[in-house]
Formats: sequence, structure tokens, C-alpha cells
Amino acid sequence: MYVFENPVLQRELLVNLRTQRSFWLLALYQLLLAGVVLAAWPSDERLDLTENPPSARRLVNLFFLGQYVIASLMAPSFAASAISGEKERKTYEMLLASPLRPAAIVLGKMIASLTHLGMLILASLPIIVLCLPLGGVSVYEVLAAYLGLIVSVLVFGAISIAASSYFKRTSSSLVVSYLMILPLVILGVLGWWSLEAQGELRLKLALSVVPAYGVAAVVMLCAAAAARMLYPPDVGSEGEEVVDLEEEADEAIGLVIQRDQFPDKLFAPPKKQQLMRDGANPVYDKEIHSEIFSHGTLMLRLVIQISMLLAIPLMAVLLFAQPHLCAWYVVYVIVFNLLVGPVYSAGAITGERERQTLDLLLTTTLTPWQILWGKLIVGLRVSVVLTSFLLWPLLLGALMVTQFWSNWASVLAMFAIVLMACVSGSVVAQFCSTMCRRTVVSLTVTYSILLSLYALPTAILLVLQIVGFSASTLAVAEWLGVASPFSAAFALPLDADLSPDGLQPAAAGNVPLVIGYFVANLALVVAALAAMHRRLAKRTQFGE
Repeated sequence: MYVFENPVLQRELLVNLRTQRSFWLLALYQLLLAGVVLAAWPSDERLDLTENPPSARRLVNLFFLGQYVIASLMAPSFAASAISGEKERKTYEMLLASPLRPAAIVLGKMIASLTHLGMLILASLPIIVLCLPLGGVSVYEVLAAYLGLIVSVLVFGAISIAASSYFKRTSSSLVVSYLMILPLVILGVLGWWSLEAQGELRLKLALSVVPAYGVAAVVMLCAAAAARMLYPPDVGSEGEEVVDLEEEADEAIGLVIQRDQFPDKLFAPPKKQQLMRDGANPVYDKEIHSEIFSHGTLMLRLVIQISMLLAIPLMAVLLFAQPHLCAWYVVYVIVFNLLVGPVYSAGAITGERERQTLDLLLTTTLTPWQILWGKLIVGLRVSVVLTSFLLWPLLLGALMVTQFWSNWASVLAMFAIVLMACVSGSVVAQFCSTMCRRTVVSLTVTYSILLSLYALPTAILLVLQIVGFSASTLAVAEWLGVASPFSAAFALPLDADLSPDGLQPAAAGNVPLVIGYFVANLALVVAALAAMHRRLAKRTQFGE
């Protein structure tokens, strides 16, 4: 019932493993890991294998950390739609009425969603076997690292399954999953690097502490998801959850959103009390007053509370204790916007298609530009307001920390970089929504594009620095991130006075790269808007 005779597990495995996506994903995963190994392969003509060469150990560390980060980013994309996908397909009510036990459903969903990812991890074994003859690491460390990696993937999958049981939309569960997984990934990477010189301690932790806490976390998260299916909330026709906003506000723990008060009304204005004025854009008027609260405030409350909880220690360290590291706080704000911002624009057009109202919208007298800006402004407004909550600490630090006063131009540039990232993310998300047929696919493609533009160039530059390439090569590789806000944030010039002790060397920065970031993103925004306008103008392309 739970594993061998579980119909949910059998059906999900057949669907997931017999698609072309599984084959191409396996090939892409192997190519990425092989690229990391090839870039970090020791360039020494001779290696003294009797002394555990540091280049070989660095290679193995890069391999495992790269695989850990890639697997952690892929786990929510597999598991976040396990239960919310049933709600979107209108089959959740039938699943609840089946004779299957809730625990069997949750276990089947989790095993099926993570099986493909487990295959990817096991398929990387031949690559790491090629690195073992170089020395620097024992086979026991490799096995311990793989055990820790598998346990981490199980924990991340359980987090995504639990989030999927609480939300109706896959996009909401995906964002909350990433926000909860991101701190764990950072802690894992920092812990692995900090214990690099203590191999025995790291081996013991990977074999005992990590599996124990990981299994306990998986059991509790799966039990919570199963309990929610055993005693589900009020469910109406076709598995639609009944949401009472007033009751939800009364029972909410912590943050309570009230749309008629500041600053809540910035991203969710009060309900309409009068007719729409003449000449107004009906698309904008409808979206701004209805979409954000249509399924409750749980997702918004979790996003705001988790982001602020993480911002407090980061603000204390990066803006007050070590102000010369302020660019890392900007990176955190951009990562938050990267995860949250596209959610409110990735369903702009695909949402109309899924509700079967796209044909009606396209046959109105509205121009394509009216539809575009009406959808875009609403999503961008929510993205900017939610991101600005995290910019208040940066403004506070700029006013209270005197070292920032001589760097006012760079501080203003930090705000401009974040604002441009908000605009670019929303435009790319709406572009993907225009080109795709489903919101989940649109959101996944958006994340892939933004990660390729933002994080991939920075990751390539980091690998080249760790491997030890020449300064000229690094200078050329730095321009690969001309469209990345991460690269622009680290390219800002800073004075030596920004260090608390005054001994920190000044960061010369790369002002042309910062200017190139704004030019590249403006070109990206203009090109995406032109492509969307052209596609909407050809209305016959949008068949249901």
C-alpha cells in the first residue's frame, strides 16, 4: 500500500520518467557537472600523489558543492507541484475520496518526485570516480558526501511537499519552498567550507548528525502534509478550498495583512466601492483589485515574515558590523526579488488561458499595449513593494553608518540596481507567460532565464578565480555578467573608509560594467516588450 502497491507512486513514476524532459535534464545535469570538473581539473604537469595535492581536493570540493547547489535548486521544481498540481488539475477532491491513506499518498508523491533527481545524483558517480586517482580525498569522504547530499535532497523534497499541501497554486508553493530552502543551502555550503581542514569531524557529522536530523525533519514534514489531507479544510466543488479572508485574518499568527491600511494598500488596495471611471484601463482596474487576495494571504504572510527574519541578522552583519560587505546584502535583496517577483507576472497571460478567458480578452476593443501595461504594472507594483521592505535596512544603514556617507553615489546605485532587477524580472516573467501555455511552465522558464542571466556568469567567474586563472582571463570573464545585478553590485566602487578599522583596501570597482548592466537590461526590457506586443497583435496565434 505504501511503496510496492501504491498506485499514486506507480502512476507518477510512469508519467515522470517516460518524458523527453527527463532525458534532456539528465544530459544537461551531467554536462554541467562535467564542465565544473573540466574547469577545475589540475593544470600541473606533474602531481605528487603522495602529499594529497590541494588542487585535487579543491576539485572534489567544487564538484560536491556544485552538485549540492544544483540539486537543491531542482528539488522544489520536482516536488512543489505534487499536491497543488492535483488542485490545479481539479483532481484533488477525487484523491481525497480515494481509499488510499493520506500517508501513502504523501509518501508516493515524494518518492516519485525525487526519484528522477536521485537518478541524476547517482549518475554523477562515474565523474567523481575519475577524480579519486588524483588523491586528496578518500573514498569514505565521497560516500559520506553522497549520503549527506541524498539526505539534503530528501529534506528539501519534504519541505516542498509540505508547502504544496498548504497552497492551491504551484507557483505559491514553489516560492515558499525556495525561501525556506535557501538558508539551508547557504548553511550547508558554509559548513562544508569551514570544516575543510577538519576532515574527520566533517566525516562524522555527515554520517551521524546530518542523517539523524534530516530523517526527523522528513518524518515531521510528511506527517504534517498527511494530517492536512486527513483533516482537510473546507473543500467545495472540484476541490476548491473555501477561503474566508476575515476568518483567516482573525486566526493568523504573526503578521496580519489589512488591505485598507498602509503599507498593505500599496500592493493590495481596498475593494472597489464605486464604478470604474471613464477612460480607465479595465485590465489594470480588474487586476489591481482582485488577483492578489483571491486565494488568501498565507503566501504573502510567509514571504514577508521569512524574508524579514533573514534580513535582520544579515543587516546587522553586512551593513553595521562589516559595512564593506554591503554588496552581499544587495545580493540577498536581489535573490529575494528573483524568487518572489516573477510569481505575480508569470501568470499574466497563461492565467487567462487556464481560466478560458483569453479568447474573450483578445476579442475586446483593447489594444495589445493596454493589455500589456495593465498586466505588467500590477505585477511590477507587488514586486517592487515587497522588495522595498528589504531596502529599508539598507537606507537605515546608509543614514546611521558614517562610512556610507562618502559612498553615497554607490549607495544610490545599489537602489537603482535593485529597481532595474525588479523591472527586468517582471518583464521577463510576463514575456514567458505570453509565450507559454501553462503558468507552471512559464514560471519555470522564467527562473531558468533569470538564473542564466544573473547567477551563471557569476558562478563561472567564481570557478575561474578558485582554479587560479590569470588576471587577464578574469577581466574578460567579468564582462560575461554584464546583464547580472550580482556583477553590478560587486563592481560598485567603495572607499577604504568603509571598513570598520579603516584598513580594508578600497574597492576600485568597474564603473563601465555597472553602466553596461543598465544598458543591457534596458535593451532586454525593450526587446521583450516588442516581442509581447507583436505576439498579442497576432491574436490568431492564441488558440485555446
